[in-house]
Amino acid sequence: MRKIYFLLVAFIVTSLSYGQNLAANGGFENWTGGVPDSWPVVDFNTTDLTQDMTTTTEGTSSASVNLMTQSQASTDIRQTIALTGGATYTVSLDVYATDNQARARLFGPGFAPSQYSDETLLNQWQTLTFDYTPAATGDAEFGIRFYDIAANWLGTGSQFYIDNFQVIEQVAPSIAITSPADGSTGTSTDVTISLVVNNFVVDAVNDGNGGHIHYTVDGGAPVMKYDTNDILLTGLALGPHTVVATLVDDTHNPIAGPVDATVNFTIAGVTQVNDIATLRAGTINDYYELTSEAFLTYQQAFRNQKFIEDATAAILIDDTAGNITTMYNRGDGITGITGQLTTFGGMMQFTPSEDPGAASSTGGGITPQMVTLADLTAAPENYESELVSVTAVDMDNTIPNFAGGSEHQMTQGVDNFMFRSTFFAADYAADGAEVPTTTTNIVGIVNERTGSLYYLTARDAADFSVALSVADNVIEGFKIFPNPANSGVINITTANNSPKQVEIFDMLGKKVLATKTTNNNVNIASLHAGIYIVKVTENNVSATKRLIVK
Repeated sequence: MRKIYFLLVAFIVTSLSYGQNLAANGGFENWTGGVPDSWPVVDFNTTDLTQDMTTTTEGTSSASVNLMTQSQASTDIRQTIALTGGATYTVSLDVYATDNQARARLFGPGFAPSQYSDETLLNQWQTLTFDYTPAATGDAEFGIRFYDIAANWLGTGSQFYIDNFQVIEQVAPSIAITSPADGSTGTSTDVTISLVVNNFVVDAVNDGNGGHIHYTVDGGAPVMKYDTNDILLTGLALGPHTVVATLVDDTHNPIAGPVDATVNFTIAGVTQVNDIATLRAGTINDYYELTSEAFLTYQQAFRNQKFIEDATAAILIDDTAGNITTMYNRGDGITGITGQLTTFGGMMQFTPSEDPGAASSTGGGITPQMVTLADLTAAPENYESELVSVTAVDMDNTIPNFAGGSEHQMTQGVDNFMFRSTFFAADYAADGAEVPTTTTNIVGIVNERTGSLYYLTARDAADFSVALSVADNVIEGFKIFPNPANSGVINITTANNSPKQVEIFDMLGKKVLATKTTNNNVNIASLHAGIYIVKVTENNVSATKRLIVK
């Protein structure tokens, strides 16, 4: 966008000898008898132009009237403007002459550069313009000098009109390639190159205004492009590629700079696999296409993650780029997923490179595999990302409520395995539902975290065979502040304001602090940054809240 420094300036020049007045309204709408009015009028109908004077217009401009020669009279209007060194500015002025006895000169510092009006162009607007590039940042004085060029100037009465004095910074043209991302890797041999061009006219018109685009693929011959629409490259070979786009003028020469953009990308080979077990046995960072149908068992907004499973295995789709744009429902079948095999925190992931399209089936899905806690403990990797079901387990409810990231040990006879609320948006975690106090069956997805730590995570409250209730804080007015806490002290208030027993647990269920308070203050300076559960007992009634320590 052009940066306008001085636009539609109103100049006022007042002469003590003849009361000359220049006033601008910036409009071209008013005419009287076929002659424009209400713009600045430069009138040389006077017998005395020898007096100098100074007048302020908008606080910054000065003007003078002086005698140039016995046969020429002139009036100067000047404006001082702060400019940036090295930037190029376009200076312009519109003038309208009614006879050939008046002439204008638009000038820069020291009268160079400058441009004169054409005294042969009468009764029409003409624009005076030139470019100026200051060597250093600072103030620069621009001006307009008006001449009466009559052979006998005294009393001849030449006049003309002026408007739209402007100093506009020229913004350099630019071109950018917005897609694909530089350094990216894809699998399709058809690639769309998206361009953005600013401050440059791209067209096929040979008028000296702007030009067009030349682009090359892998150093090949330039291709001429006369618009900014996407470039579709088809049938590219596997391997690295480079596209360079350059702005050129109408004669096919690069504009000064040059002004260009480059993108490097790679098309990777894709290995087709027919099931998830084969996919999981692939080489990390290689690209694969899962040609068979897999079923969606869970999805969440976090990183656009999806868990998919077939009869052989399961895997997590981690889609931070949002390449899968089709909306699916739990239980939908998806066929032809293409992407890169990766790992994070020990968990194997499939990062999609494109959208596989509409669901290949609906209303089906995967039946959870029945396992024991002993099975999960003995070989958790065998069940990673799979939907499984465990029966008749008891859960440690030392932390009485679920929360995002909370951990609760499950037991089944002598065996145990950890439950974790890994899906923070799951209803039971978001609502702080009570951890079951009775034996329950649980359906969930096996997931891994850094350190070869494996967990079972329910997808929602319906995955528990017992109803989960959301506990109300039965202590009236129970509040903890500040929360998050970073001062080493928290305040716990209630409506009764009675003495309180305070217990604080970490997310593993370990009690890390126990104290009594009668003044509402609890010192937590010993706690490390993290998420905790605060259990408060007052008058034999207990309630819990989550506390974040920074």
